[in-house]
Amino acid sequence: MNRTPAQNETAAVGRTRLLHPTPRTALAGLLGGAALSAGVALTATSGWLIVRASERPVILTLLTAIVAVRTFGLARPVFRYGERLVSHDAALDDLAARRTSVYERLIPLTPARLGTRGRADVLTGVVDDLQDVVDAQVRVTVPLIATTLTGVATAVLTALVDPGVGLAVTGLLVVAALTSWLAWWLEGRSQKELLAARAEVSRVSELVAQHAGDLQAIGAGEAALGWVREAHDAVEAATRRQSRGRALAAALLPLATAVATVVAALTVEPAAVGAPVAALLVLAPFALADVLSPLSDAMRSLARAQASDARLHDLLDQAPATGPTGHRLPPATTVRAPHLRLVGVAASWDGARTALPPVTLDLPPGTTLAVTGANGCGKSTLLAVLARHLDPASGRYEVDGVEAREIDLEALRSLIAVVDDEPHLFASTVRENLRLARPDATDTDIDAALAAAGLAAWRQELAAGLDTRLGAAGTGVSGGERARLGIARALLSGRPVLLLDEPVAHLDHPTAEAVLHDLFAASAGRTVVVVSHRPDGLDGAARTLDLAAATLALEGR
Repeated sequence: MNRTPAQNETAAVGRTRLLHPTPRTALAGLLGGAALSAGVALTATSGWLIVRASERPVILTLLTAIVAVRTFGLARPVFRYGERLVSHDAALDDLAARRTSVYERLIPLTPARLGTRGRADVLTGVVDDLQDVVDAQVRVTVPLIATTLTGVATAVLTALVDPGVGLAVTGLLVVAALTSWLAWWLEGRSQKELLAARAEVSRVSELVAQHAGDLQAIGAGEAALGWVREAHDAVEAATRRQSRGRALAAALLPLATAVATVVAALTVEPAAVGAPVAALLVLAPFALADVLSPLSDAMRSLARAQASDARLHDLLDQAPATGPTGHRLPPATTVRAPHLRLVGVAASWDGARTALPPVTLDLPPGTTLAVTGANGCGKSTLLAVLARHLDPASGRYEVDGVEAREIDLEALRSLIAVVDDEPHLFASTVRENLRLARPDATDTDIDAALAAAGLAAWRQELAAGLDTRLGAAGTGVSGGERARLGIARALLSGRPVLLLDEPVAHLDHPTAEAVLHDLFAASAGRTVVVVSHRPDGLDGAARTLDLAAATLALEGR
């Protein structure tokens, strides 16, 4: 699959790149290692100082140790602060860059490839999964660098003083590595189940919240809450299984630390190295416990990041529904409709099942066409092909005599306004929802578009006029009002081609007749294609395509 440089950058997020440090994460790891080393040195030096002070030496002999304790005590938070500052700064920059790249890769996938996925699934991939992948730099790479530096330095220094203690410390490091691997393996096993359960919670919660009013109206409120509870119970069960694995991994490190401390105490010879140094050596494994304990958390984060990375790539690595495009500009402009022509065009969403049988269709500028047919005959697929949301599997799609693939995709789409069967409304004012189509539109323009969509009376009833706020996803308006707001937005755009999918599905017969009559009247000079399974108002179109019969009948006006 051909990718842009931005897509290649995001594609490199894969599992092989999760632990590759950038210069800033490497610096953060060094600062973290310095903080951990200062902590180990603080514990060991304090032990030396306590034992040495118990011998009541001349105070001057303790000054160096006293200064060292203070230095290590001050250095640890300073280095820790530096590590957090550098690592989080790097992570936030990385998140911003990767999120931009992810959105660039999502654009070619909409709506054809993402339409088969729930919004919750896509949102989880773009937000949560991407966050987990980026967090791997802070939660995995930095701790691994810091812990490795501190652990190796401690093992080498203790071995130089007493090989037996050095061996005990090395054994502790090996056990910590094995424990971390166990934590990673157990977490990886549970992640797939847990992620699936959480995705189901998101899907069910979104479904219930979106249709809460309808569910309550038919008396299905309690049943809907039961769906949510079942989904949450599945998450709880998966979390319990995950917690048992975490508890097992967490119990091994303290046990290994205790064993290493006992071995060090039995191995060291106070007579040979002195009691203060012996205390320092015995405390070394104990001091390493704080250093090694984050390793299990880091490896669990790695398992989560790998699962999220796989899920994210499953979303992003789909082949776009539209292939590489040329750079020619369409001959038509925003004030003249293009001549659209399909010659033997068939289309498929998944490459296996034909969603649109071969059809030949000629749409000169200003044509109004009604597309009818039974559900599943390919009406919406036809609109997707015309809008270049989906490339034909066979046949030829021409725009003013030019193969559509040779025309710049964005330039071609800028001539087309699409109104799907569920127009999206944002949690904003009526004015801002409509001005998405044309940011420079005046209130007069907006009122004219609303009137053409049959919403003049509705506009007059708004308490705050065009400043009335709509709820998320159109909460507060009916299905018919939402559909007509979508029509108004398309009319306001001024684009010369209008493609409408079931625009009157939620309207009664008289209203549907009036809306389509006003739509055709307001679209003089534009090419309008209306898909509907209802005959209401379609007699206003100049031509009708019965897609189920694949016949084109001219009904002159």
